[in-house]
Amino acid sequence: MVAYWKQLDTRFKPVEEVFEDVMAEALAVLSREDIYHYLDAARVLGKLGRGVEPMLAFLEEWPSVVKALGEEAVLSEVMAFVMRMQKSPNGKAITPFLETIAPVARRLHSREQMRDYMDIALDLMNRTTGSIHGHHTTFPSPGLPAFFAQAPFLLAQLALTGVRNWVDYGIRNYRNHPERQEEYFALQSADSRAVLQRERHGVLFADVERKLDLYLRGLWRQAEQLVPYSTAFDELRKPIPYYDKLGMRVPDVFDAANGIDGIDRYRAVLAHMVGHRRWTTAIVADNYSPLQRMAVEFFEDCRIETLLCREYPGLRAIFLALHPHPVEAACDSKTTSCLRHRLAMLSRALLDPEHGYRNPDILDFVARFHALLAQGAASTREIADLALAFSARTRLQSDQFANVWFDDTVVDYRDDNRHMWLYIEDSDDEDFFEDPDKKQKKEAEVQSLPPRHYPEWDYNSQTYRPDWVSLYEHLHPKGSAADIDRLLAKHDALAKRLKRILDLLRPQDKVRIRYQEEGSELDLDIAIRSLIDFKGGATPDPRINMSHRTSGRNIAVSLVLDLSESLNEKVAGGEQTILELSQEAVSLLAWAIEHLGDPFAIAGFHSNTRHDVRYMHIKGYGEPFGDEVKARLAAMAAGYSTRMGAAMRHAAHYLQARPADKKLMLILTDGEPADVDVQDERLLIEDARRAVRELDEKGIFTYCINLDPKADEYVSDIFGPRYTVVDNIARLPEKLPELFMALTK
Repeated sequence: MVAYWKQLDTRFKPVEEVFEDVMAEALAVLSREDIYHYLDAARVLGKLGRGVEPMLAFLEEWPSVVKALGEEAVLSEVMAFVMRMQKSPNGKAITPFLETIAPVARRLHSREQMRDYMDIALDLMNRTTGSIHGHHTTFPSPGLPAFFAQAPFLLAQLALTGVRNWVDYGIRNYRNHPERQEEYFALQSADSRAVLQRERHGVLFADVERKLDLYLRGLWRQAEQLVPYSTAFDELRKPIPYYDKLGMRVPDVFDAANGIDGIDRYRAVLAHMVGHRRWTTAIVADNYSPLQRMAVEFFEDCRIETLLCREYPGLRAIFLALHPHPVEAACDSKTTSCLRHRLAMLSRALLDPEHGYRNPDILDFVARFHALLAQGAASTREIADLALAFSARTRLQSDQFANVWFDDTVVDYRDDNRHMWLYIEDSDDEDFFEDPDKKQKKEAEVQSLPPRHYPEWDYNSQTYRPDWVSLYEHLHPKGSAADIDRLLAKHDALAKRLKRILDLLRPQDKVRIRYQEEGSELDLDIAIRSLIDFKGGATPDPRINMSHRTSGRNIAVSLVLDLSESLNEKVAGGEQTILELSQEAVSLLAWAIEHLGDPFAIAGFHSNTRHDVRYMHIKGYGEPFGDEVKARLAAMAAGYSTRMGAAMRHAAHYLQARPADKKLMLILTDGEPADVDVQDERLLIEDARRAVRELDEKGIFTYCINLDPKADEYVSDIFGPRYTVVDNIARLPEKLPELFMALTK
């Protein structure tokens, strides 16, 4: 750490106070080479003469930028942009730019989009600096600092195309009005908000990234990085989806089209690329002409979509709604190249049995195509031969014309097919060959879900740090279910005693409600008595019916287990670890709750900095307490630290969705919230306290069972009076089920 501090070469006291914290976070994310460049960039920022704020903001935010954009983040471009601001009158905008760069990166997801974002800011700076009332060198851009401050919010509402249009409107209308320009870019003026609302459209990739990632994993068993690109910065040739070794590239926004929602357009794009990954085998391109390659690509796209529709027939309606339906006689082959038009008609006919075309060549090749696929999936090579036959039979002299017919020929959910072709001159590249371990790596990645980002409460500033924590959830690995059965047998006497209590708590199926004027059936005792009264001349009781209601507990329970490293310590005076006793207690509690019939879930968590909070599902609400769950319980292991607030917020995400009158979250822990990247002991305690308050507002009752003898010093700060400290940990298997029954009786 001394060497790192020496490289930073600064005497700023605020930097010295947080240096160990920021370095712990940086070392968890950055490589050795990246650390060198990181500290070098921070040193430069400290020498700008702008005070401590630029250096401090950069040191705190840059690891999050690298986490969001990848190892090769755009540091050189960011520093070049900072130096341009430094050399202009806009040096005061450096700090707000660096303070918001991390949340901006988390919204943009890719280096390309970060560069586009800086291009927008550079355009704003160049067009509004020194242009007030004819002065050209004196005045900084009034709107630039406000734009940086609002950038995370803007990118949560708009795609980069919309942000660029919103910025352009502000520049054109308020270039010479500094006060109104500042109001506009701070989103304080009415027209600023109106233009923002006007530019909002479609489905933003950032809002559905997690759903799409789960769609890939759940439906297609694919774990691939999704990288958005912007369509705002290439007017001549709009980029189209593609995939390569770095991931699947998709637009940053999709509008609804032809009755298909934006998210379903994303799903169509991803399904098409997944199909290519499954069934397309690359072939050598050197012996094909460009026109032949185009024909092969159309045929192969249709083969892939036909196979996808066999697996999931519902995709056909989406594909056909998004696929153009060219008019047969629309293109004049005497003056125009109609090759694209002809292939688009063929593509439509291959997918749509009701295409309506009469061209004999198209009808013939549609029949040959389906006959080939009726024998199986066919292959890329076989489909290429069919495409070449079609190209040879239908070739026209006009196909070479420069005037090409494009109307109704663009299938925008298809990728650019770069994966289909091998070029002989590239084959000596070492990156050309497939990594033999890649398949195993991908299969392992499928077991883990994409991250959720949660805020964290900063009690010093009394504000939330947005999207501060990255939480990864996955299914807990399995052990031997027989181990849990042995634990339950070990506590057989305790289980029998608990069962007697549970039988008293267990709800009856039906409770009779008597003396009803209207009911589901006749109450015979009351009816006979009323008949006697009537015969005796007295006024009979008309309430001779009865009804029933279900008398039951309507409780949903979430049990959240702290699985930090300290659970591996042995209990004082005993041979068992705290983890082993917790395992016994949780097994008994799960058996008790299952006996009562309450829906419940079990999950464990631990953390290794804010970038890596692990949340492991052990039992879901809909799962029975059977061998699958017991096997996961048997494999419980402890490690790392305790970032409790994020785990509670994530558990609440699932518990809040349960249709129950009462929702109880039990937290079993053996210590206070802490993590390796946090030196302030109060920070995570205050965040957990804030999380408890958030859960209260959602109607979730939290209760802590703490195994730390010193817990009284901090646990009441988090949970108030809703906690129990178990001093004698050896009695935990007995105490935990009894405590649960006391809370829910």
